[in-house]
Amino acid sequence: MTEDDIWNHNLAYQSALLREVPPGCRRALDVGCGQGFLVRHLATRANEVVGIDRHGPSLEEAAVRNAGYRNVQLVEGDAMTYEFTERFDAVFSVAVVHHLPLEAGLARMKELTAPGGVLGVVGLANSRAVRDYARDGVGFLESRLWRLRRGGYTMVTAPICDPEETYAEVRSVVERLLPGARYRRHNMFRYTITWTNPG
Repeated sequence: MTEDDIWNHNLAYQSALLREVPPGCRRALDVGCGQGFLVRHLATRANEVVGIDRHGPSLEEAAVRNAGYRNVQLVEGDAMTYEFTERFDAVFSVAVVHHLPLEAGLARMKELTAPGGVLGVVGLANSRAVRDYARDGVGFLESRLWRLRRGGYTMVTAPICDPEETYAEVRSVVERLLPGARYRRHNMFRYTITWTNPG
């Protein structure tokens, strides 16, 4: 199996973030970089990429995956408290925000986004509304098709947890904290947020 064959629900939507990398991106940050899948793609789009995660074994896998990229720095630490030297033109995270206090986590990523920079999130939330369950039904069928097409499912090696906030609660926080952000609910159990810091 090659890197191009690797697939899971998180990876299915990371392309939505990669499309938002600003032209001439100097510095990009992957919050909770895990196994380094997104870092690998950011390394071809930014001059410098920092991936930060608290899970050492995942970072070891990320180091192997990104060994050929000299512009990648992997940090074992907590993005909520780590002292970065400067802000970033792109601050992204995939399946991380539900591990954090939602508002504080988004606020921290907003703080790390340079003026004119982009904040992007692929997240998980809790289905409670009828329309959420309807989307989940479609998502189940979509994910089965993806698995058949790709020949399997790549497991996440980092610690996992179930989301507490509903999709509606996430959207409410995003609208209040990130004016002008684009929030989109996707079928396969994920949502995306993209926001440009007006500076």
